[in-house]
Amino acid sequence: MDNARISVKESMANEMPKPLAHEFYSPSKVYGKHVFSLKIMRERLPKQVFNRLEKAIKTNGSLAEGDADIIASAMKDWAIENGATHYTHWFQPMTGVTAEKHDAFFVPSSSHNDGNLLNEFSGKMLIKGEPDASSFPSGGIRSTFEARGYTAWDPTSPVFLLENSHGKTLYVPSIFISYTGESLDRKTPLLRSNEAVSKQALRILRLFGNTVATNVSPMVGIEQEYFLIDKRYVALRDDLKLCGRSLYGAMSDKGQELEDHYFGTINDRVLSFMAGVEKQMFELGIPAKTRHNEVAPAQFELAPVFEPANLAIDHNMLTMQILRNTAEKHGFFCLLHEKPFAGVNGSGKHNNWSLCDSEGNNLLDPGNTPMDNAQFLVFLAAVLKAVHKHSILLRLATIGSGNDHRLGANEAPPAILSVFLGAPLTSVIDSIINNSEDNSDWQQDVIKIGVTSLPQFPKDVSDRNRTSPFAFTGNKFEFRAVGSSASCAPANIALNTAMASALGEIALMLETAVASGKTLTQAVHDTLVEVFKEHLPVVFNGNGYGEEWQEEAKRRGLPNLKDSVSVLAHYNDPSLMNVLTQNGVLSERELLARQDILLENYIRDIHVEVKLTVSMGRSIILPACLRWLKTAGDLAVNAEKLQGETAASGFEAQYCQKLRTLTAEFYAALNELDEEHIKTDNLSGVLVRAEATRDNLIPRMNACRALADKLEKIVDDSVWPLPKYNEMLW
Repeated sequence: MDNARISVKESMANEMPKPLAHEFYSPSKVYGKHVFSLKIMRERLPKQVFNRLEKAIKTNGSLAEGDADIIASAMKDWAIENGATHYTHWFQPMTGVTAEKHDAFFVPSSSHNDGNLLNEFSGKMLIKGEPDASSFPSGGIRSTFEARGYTAWDPTSPVFLLENSHGKTLYVPSIFISYTGESLDRKTPLLRSNEAVSKQALRILRLFGNTVATNVSPMVGIEQEYFLIDKRYVALRDDLKLCGRSLYGAMSDKGQELEDHYFGTINDRVLSFMAGVEKQMFELGIPAKTRHNEVAPAQFELAPVFEPANLAIDHNMLTMQILRNTAEKHGFFCLLHEKPFAGVNGSGKHNNWSLCDSEGNNLLDPGNTPMDNAQFLVFLAAVLKAVHKHSILLRLATIGSGNDHRLGANEAPPAILSVFLGAPLTSVIDSIINNSEDNSDWQQDVIKIGVTSLPQFPKDVSDRNRTSPFAFTGNKFEFRAVGSSASCAPANIALNTAMASALGEIALMLETAVASGKTLTQAVHDTLVEVFKEHLPVVFNGNGYGEEWQEEAKRRGLPNLKDSVSVLAHYNDPSLMNVLTQNGVLSERELLARQDILLENYIRDIHVEVKLTVSMGRSIILPACLRWLKTAGDLAVNAEKLQGETAASGFEAQYCQKLRTLTAEFYAALNELDEEHIKTDNLSGVLVRAEATRDNLIPRMNACRALADKLEKIVDDSVWPLPKYNEMLW
């Protein structure tokens, strides 16, 4: 019987795809060419309409009556001139991916018999769409037979064109709400949280005499990790295609232990892929900046520069789509799962976050003397308060069955939320609490290299702590626990909301102190002492992977929720619900709906993996093992005939017995998993089913894999049906 895996392996040895050629282009010439940007709007819109629209975008205001029709007409003309035939409201439902429904620009002319079509795209069509919402997750907000849902244009994120082999489509970034006006998406609460943190941050700025800033924007830079596997191998692995990760697979003899892939020379074929991705990103106005090999074999990373949070998240969702589509053209399959291959590092997504006022000032930039920078210290105090007081809210932003494989391991931040500040800044806080002189050398030092021909260069104020889930990195915080396949919207909703709450409470403390007769300087000092003293336990500058930190965190009262189900059980905690409802980010009904949706998503993800584990085990792996067992048994019998009983009772017989035992154990483990899956499916209550999935199904699924991986190591290579790690990764 022919082995498809061996055929692919041989074909790859003889005919490896060549890198696709790319014509040279200047990024500055193509940047934003497919975006209906402010520059294009300025050229195409009447001056007064443009000015009103620009003001609405910058201040989160509403459009003037009648302007929508003028803007829609200009958009339509630009899109059609650039080859578009359709438009779509592009939104982000609770499915974890984006959604779109395409409509043609044209309508038949009023005289149906003249055979003409008229191009049409009105302000009403721009502002509102109506997709069928019945099949999107609602978590009980509406019944499945209540199908109406609305998409509404988000002017703060520019419309753009996406090209495929059939032409171009105009994409209109949109929110997605139910007939009753409740959020069915991730963009709506993100926009609400942006406004919430802006409102409270402005209270602080006004206290410090800033009357110029009109708003404060969360700024985000999202690093994206991913794996590339030759699609010919993926075609033979249903687990990679359907689940995004290998449900079976023994470790390669060489994994990542040499760490020679990290920052290594980029393979030509991969570099060609990266160049294709970047060109598309530039055309869509996505500021791609960095590309490199990651630590695991076949793993890579790209990162853009900072943008306003809403735009950064839209761009990241687009980036994931571009990665998948471009991989196909280059003969790859792009894996965005958090843990595609057991035994080597998985993929994360670092969410770099800061706050910037409308004048371009980074409010988390300490300057050269943070002890004298009172405004920075107030915002820093708010961050510590936000992370300490609302750590479960932030932990909720990192949940997902895929990310559970990473959190707590030595490749990703622990599930305990702590803040890394570094020794100099921690020393500043200690001196404020103790009312003592700060002896830290905050001023940038110079690294002495010891080579006279090399120039001196400034040293950062602290080292980089890769084990911290929330690390200060000079003028921003890096939230490192988000999963690679996830939207960063939940992370930024949580950050913005927690920060809005903390800033609001600190603003009230300062306002009350000033109203009682204290000077602003004294009010700031007293407030900082109180806030820093209360929330200093969340600061940890050591090794977040160390076991001793687990005990220390417990003594400090920091929660350690190690899996998604444990975290989701807290979604309806009064304290968590209050911070979201009081800041106008999510209503109680929207919150409870999300808890239900996320638990169901967790259950479905694992149950798909369970069913595939059973079907692949029974229909692919077991038959191969049984065929080889028969072959090995025949060899042992022949050895007995040729060499007598002594030889037959030796290694041949022992080998056959080991093979037979493992095969029987694997068969039994598959049956046990299948039976447990049926029991779990029949349980009542979404939380009960999720807990049973975590406690009963995942361990049994892991047991099946462990047995299959042992079999992979002893079954003859020519018989084993699934592509192996050393083939796919290397």
